[in-house]
Amino acid sequence: MIVVLHNIRSVHNVGSIFRTADAAGIKKIYLCGYSPAPIDRFGRPNHALAKVSLNAEKYIAWEKFSSTVKLLDQLKKANKGINILAVEQAGNSLPYYDIDARYMGKSEIVLVVGNEIKGLSRAILKRADRILEIPMQGAMVRQAHHPRRTGHGKESLNVSVAFGIVAFHLAQISKVK
Repeated sequence: MIVVLHNIRSVHNVGSIFRTADAAGIKKIYLCGYSPAPIDRFGRPNHALAKVSLNAEKYIAWEKFSSTVKLLDQLKKANKGINILAVEQAGNSLPYYDIDARYMGKSEIVLVVGNEIKGLSRAILKRADRILEIPMQGAMVRQAHHPRRTGHGKESLNVSVAFGIVAFHLAQISKVK
């Protein structure tokens, strides 16, 4: 499985995603836009990221890429069999657990997660084969822009937590293939 991080603001979230990705058997992480990287543009290690990741960034291949849209287009062109799965709440999203081994076939999975506040853009979602969400419950009022606003329920989880839930589910069904 390949992971694409789109404009993740928090170095702590990126570090946590590296740590979880290592545990889930992720083979590569693309850090897009302004997502912080393990090494900064001057070649210096990002100590805050390494502290949270427990140095998982040393064991998972990673690459900095400026545009998420261009990256997804490149990946799709290079490998017609990939399945791009975006984690986002959208009108056409489906619960992450509805994806099973029969759907996945033998294709490579590319899992895309986005900015903690803005999520993923429409241009990115258009490139996804499926949009997955984690169904929410709870007492906080959903924001007006939420596609299934019901007047109750938490809108989302922390991006690193959401990533972990979906990544482990996909890693498990990949073993079944």
